[in-house]
Amino acid sequence: MAATADRSKPYIPHNSGANDGWSTEDAATATCFCGAVQLSFPTQGPGFIDSFVCNCTDCRKITASMFASNFVIADSHLTHVRGRANLRTYSQSHTILSGNNMTNHFCGTCGTLMYRVGAAFPGCSILRIGTVDDFNLHETKLRPRVELFVKDRVSWFTGVEGAKKYEMSYGGPKAQDEGQESQKSTL
Repeated sequence: MAATADRSKPYIPHNSGANDGWSTEDAATATCFCGAVQLSFPTQGPGFIDSFVCNCTDCRKITASMFASNFVIADSHLTHVRGRANLRTYSQSHTILSGNNMTNHFCGTCGTLMYRVGAAFPGCSILRIGTVDDFNLHETKLRPRVELFVKDRVSWFTGVEGAKKYEMSYGGPKAQDEGQESQKSTL
């Protein structure tokens, strides 16, 4: 179901402690639940890199859901509008496929996970689509184009229609089109 019938205009519901989210043709904001942390980012290249759903066990645990919906932004294009000092971090490597450290940046007040950074993705931040203030972007520019770790996908989720599927992680030309068997790809 679409956020609103007219996807050409922003749809920014009052869904956090702040009511100042925005989006334009080229950029938008992502805000935590309490409103203390807000980021701005490009919604297209060159700073916008990709969007994806991840079914890995790590994403399941940190989202308290069965998958995470994400998008990748070049750090050079990510702006901390407010609340950078309010961000807290948690880092670990023992559940990460590459064995590299992954650091979660979350709001110290409400706990919203705003983004992750990791050695396997130098110069990039992985943001959560659900933090984006304009809900129409969830259905349009940020709609996941890739699905990762399909081997760990729950049976009742059939995946993102039309997305390239990877049995495991990003990393190579081993993605398959919708309906074809996924191939193992590692970083």
